[in-house]
Amino acid sequence: MAGLGGGPAAFGRCTHAVVRALPESLCRQALRSAAGPEVDFARAEREHQLYVGVLRGKLGLQVLELPADESLPDCVFVEDAAVVCEETALLTRPGAPSRRKEVEAMKRALESLNLNIVEMVDENATLDGGDVLFTGREFFVGLSRRTNQRGAEILADTFKDYAVSTVPVHDALHLKSFCSMAGPNLIAIGSSEAAQKALKTMQQMSDHRYDKLTVPDDAAANCIYLNIPSKGHVLLHRAPEEYPESAKVFEKLKDHMLIPIANTELEKVDGALTCCSVLINKSSEL
Repeated sequence: MAGLGGGPAAFGRCTHAVVRALPESLCRQALRSAAGPEVDFARAEREHQLYVGVLRGKLGLQVLELPADESLPDCVFVEDAAVVCEETALLTRPGAPSRRKEVEAMKRALESLNLNIVEMVDENATLDGGDVLFTGREFFVGLSRRTNQRGAEILADTFKDYAVSTVPVHDALHLKSFCSMAGPNLIAIGSSEAAQKALKTMQQMSDHRYDKLTVPDDAAANCIYLNIPSKGHVLLHRAPEEYPESAKVFEKLKDHMLIPIANTELEKVDGALTCCSVLINKSSEL
């Protein structure tokens, strides 16, 4: 989830989602931070279809599904290509050069939604949407292997209504590899030293005091919070069969509609739940 908008009261509201089909090239050619088992493409596709089905069928979002591009093995991870807040979309400049053409299809999709498009053209800037945490009040931007200071500055210039703070990211691909928003004022955070250090930085940077939900597994701290009319607080989180102890923590959120979603295969290539959609709240009819 690259970002929603409307301030704290409207946090999590969403009408549209942009997703992208998996290319078969993902199995052998997708970027990955560590060697490991090969992706089972058929299973990855089933998991992704269930994810998209929840957004479209269970939550009633308008889903724009872009076709796979075999020349772009990582293209399913649409979050990295754009940061959307309210009616403005910042097209990023992904940190991995092999991923920069992914932005082209995203641009067409967001133009079709009549969003205000801002393009990141500075060749010194890099920004992955996976490093951008929007809380409804402010942005935290991870400075990682994929996102640099100049990228964060352009994001701050684009979304001038919100404070933007940078957070060093160590021992993880992205900021949201170990955290996300689990509610309007609630940060889900992993238990690792890197995650806890980043949380401390965010707490020091912010004028606001957030509640925190600490889960044992960093990967499980990446979840998707939505505020859907008629359904209320909704949380998509990793399935109990993947992270049983973390799932027990989410089950304490009695006010949320909890929807477990497996992401076993895409996790092998550093994919998380937020990676696979750009969520948009259109305030007016198209």
